[in-house]
Amino acid sequence: MATQAKPRLDPETAYEVISPESYAHWDPLLDTFDRLREEAPVAWVEDPEGRHPPFWLVTRYDDVMRISKDNATFLNNPQTVVFSLTEGIEFAKNLTGGSPHMVASLVTFDAPIHMKYRKLTQEWFMPKNLRQIEDDVRELAHKTVDRLLEAGEGGLGEQESVDFCKLVSQPYPLHVVMQILGVPEEDEPRMLMLTQQMFGGQDEDLNQSGMKDLPPEAITQLVAGAVKDFEAYFAKLTAEKRANPTDDVASTIANATVDGEPLNDRDMMGYYIIVAAAGHDTTSASTAGAMLALAQDPEQWALVREDRSLLPGIVEEAIRWTSPVQHFMRTAAEDTEVGGQEIAEGDWLMINYVAANHDPAQFDNPRKFDASRSPNRHLAFGAGAHQCLGLHLARLEMRILFEALLDRIETVELAGKPARSKSTFVGGLKTLPLRFTPA
Repeated sequence: MATQAKPRLDPETAYEVISPESYAHWDPLLDTFDRLREEAPVAWVEDPEGRHPPFWLVTRYDDVMRISKDNATFLNNPQTVVFSLTEGIEFAKNLTGGSPHMVASLVTFDAPIHMKYRKLTQEWFMPKNLRQIEDDVRELAHKTVDRLLEAGEGGLGEQESVDFCKLVSQPYPLHVVMQILGVPEEDEPRMLMLTQQMFGGQDEDLNQSGMKDLPPEAITQLVAGAVKDFEAYFAKLTAEKRANPTDDVASTIANATVDGEPLNDRDMMGYYIIVAAAGHDTTSASTAGAMLALAQDPEQWALVREDRSLLPGIVEEAIRWTSPVQHFMRTAAEDTEVGGQEIAEGDWLMINYVAANHDPAQFDNPRKFDASRSPNRHLAFGAGAHQCLGLHLARLEMRILFEALLDRIETVELAGKPARSKSTFVGGLKTLPLRFTPA
């Protein structure tokens, strides 16, 4: 078969796809994805200056779903699973002794090792087991709403503007996942800082660095420093959980064996980090997205206050509408074809969940927040063997929090302009100013 010409993105569009700044400006980015799905749904992205390896950008829902499910043809491990600049990839290899992955985790493993590691905690995150922690999660939700109500109490009977992200959507999922891990509450601020350094490294408001306009090498070193701090913290926690195991996830990881052997230090630390970090920032983004949608639609807020059966639809739509994990990368294990394009063995592909979850071929009027959307087979949790381990926990957390919010807040409205984070990987709102009336 003759080699076909690759549809290549022009430099401006290519930069938009990989620029953290673009993901802070949602509608223009969605406009670009709309155009690409029509003109070049599988397009080659190459930097003439070699600042990043070339890759295929995949934007249609059906193609992203197929790649997500076909874990034999499209691998996680050979190259990085998150878009990275060449400089960052080389930095990771030097740091790890050859691996492009700064953190070894469920996200980077392929079969057969992936499923062996996944099964270690999979039961813990199933709905049957999560029912045992519902009361604890509900208590955390009400404490969070207490803080929100206290912050909103203004003088002379007026309600103060509050930042929902800072007071609710950032700390609440962190409280939940740290309780599941068995991390003491006094250590949560440190965990928040580290997760923001890992996933907010591209945003000067989130990376806690005190620096603006960070060059790529500084961002990479910031993330590497966060990983090192995580590892030091969890090494100490491991010793404690081996000496005095309890029924939390950290004890499960600390005392786990695969093929009869304890986890090595790198894999164990990666397991802790993926549970701690991925279980926090993603749910934080979806929670803020749901509140934004409801604050913009007072009628829907009033409706769901009266009819809580609408809440699961709101939660699911918020997850699609927000798409907190914005992309993953895959590597072709063999010559194949995607969307009519020939993909060579070893090619790198970006499956863009933002684009896929806004594909009008799958979702009618995709930019509209529609709590009644059914079916809603979004890709925000991925699909196939690598589907998000914590998807049931995320839904549970959001449902319980919004039950508490709806019980105790009568009306809510925007009190300023929300802002999104600058991040190509995990993204969402970083500020959401609100004004509300207590019930």
